[in-house]
Parts: sequence; C-alpha cells; structure tokens
Amino acid sequence: MRTISLLVLVLCLFAAAAFAGPNVEERYGPGPKSFTLATGSPGELGLLRQLGEAYCAANQCRLDWIKAGSGQSLDLLKAGETDMIMVHAPAAEKKAQAEGWAGCASLIGSNEFFIVGPANDPAGIAKAASAAAAYQKIAKAQARFFSRGDNSGTHKKEMDTWKDAGIEPAGDWYIVTKAFMTATLKRANDEGGYFMTDSSTWAAEKNNTPKLAVLFSGDKKLVNTYHALCAQKDGKPVSDLAAGFITFVASPKGQAIINAFGKETHGEALYNDAAYAKKYE
Repeated sequence: MRTISLLVLVLCLFAAAAFAGPNVEERYGPGPKSFTLATGSPGELGLLRQLGEAYCAANQCRLDWIKAGSGQSLDLLKAGETDMIMVHAPAAEKKAQAEGWAGCASLIGSNEFFIVGPANDPAGIAKAASAAAAYQKIAKAQARFFSRGDNSGTHKKEMDTWKDAGIEPAGDWYIVTKAFMTATLKRANDEGGYFMTDSSTWAAEKNNTPKLAVLFSGDKKLVNTYHALCAQKDGKPVSDLAAGFITFVASPKGQAIINAFGKETHGEALYNDAAYAKKYE
C-alpha cells in the first residue's frame, strides 16, 4: 500500500511539473496582471529589464521572462507556452506568421555578429573576404571552433554561414556547447577557440574575455535584426498586454531606451534602433 501511495505521489509531482510550463528566469514590474516573453540575449544583457519595468510601471503589470534562444522561443510561442517573443530568425518568423500562430510582428532593433578568436588568429581569418571565407579557413586549419548547437538565432546564422562556405562542420575541432551566448563566449576564451558572437554580448563581456579579439566583422550577412511577435488565435493576440508591449517597444519611448542601453555602463550602445535595422531587412 505504501509503495502504491509513493508511486501516486511521484506521478502527481511529474504532472505538476509538466503543467507548470517553462521556467521563468526573472520578473519585472509590480503586477497584478502579467504576460510572458521568451528571448535570449536581450534578457541576459538587461535590456528587457529596462523595457519591461518602464512598460509595466505605466500599465500595472508584470513581465515574466523565459530564457530561450530564438528556435526554442518560437517553439514555446507555437505551443502556447509564452505570450510573445523577441527573436532573430527571419525565415522561421515569416513561416510562423504565414501559418497564423504568430502575429503583431514588429522590427525592434539590431546588432551584428562578430567572429572572435585567439588574438594570434591561428586560422588567419582576419584576412578573409567574407564570413563564409573565414569559416573555410577555420575548417581548413581545423582550428578549435565553438558552436552553441541549440537552434538559437546565433546557431541558425552560424549554420547558414557554414552552408555558404560549402562545409558541414564535424570533427574534434568543432565543439558544440548547448549553452547560451555568454557561457559559450567564455568557454571560447578559456579554451582558445573561435566563436560567432553578437556585438551586444561582446561589448558587455569583452573585458571578461581577454584572450579573445574580434577577428572578422563587416559582412552585411552578419547584420542581426530583431523582431517581436505575439501569440495569436483566430487572427487576434492572445494577450493584450503582450501586444501593447510590442507597440511600446516600437514607440519613440521604447526606441529611446534601446538607443541608450549600454552607454552608461559600457561606453557604447549595445543595440541599434529599428530605423537603423530597417536598412538590412
């Protein structure tokens, strides 16, 4: 009898965990109303906190941040486990909108990708003519390269670049971390490898990764545009609060927060605004 009771208890705990949905990393705003948002770097670096606190103070609500890369964020939106997302995966975003489960699409800003690596640049990518050519040099040298391998926007961009290079990366030199941006950047620093990082994370973390340097940048294909999307049903937003937040982020007040974010702490803005990003749509 005791064994059966224990089994029932275990099953109930598993059911409760499944029902609870994805973990909330942080919460911003006083409440009592709330909405959920899944994203990666804007949350990790603190931009989401500033945007969320400004919006929620005026609307008496709370923003619950779910930490997820672009691929996982889109999966959560489709499954109805988040009210909105901020992502940088244009092809997947367009597919989501065409299928009807994502709406409220709004360009909110951009950054770009850098290829960083050991300062002595063992693969010689600093002289590459394009991002694809840089990857070809890394593969030819079998120089250590770190990949997030998590279907995030960064991982998608990395894989697109390998495709442009005509290479399917594999071997001991190609290391998949299954970790977020900052963690993978620090591992590349500690273990002496190359990595494609976004410029925002680099600006925030470059002093913590002294063994790395930006070795390649400037390819227009590495410009990284961010969009916000909300969950929708029958063509209408599931959460009015989430739809309102997207409008706020795209407004002059929201864009001013994006334009200023990082300047005080890092001496430079970590993101470009939507007006700049529009040039690369």
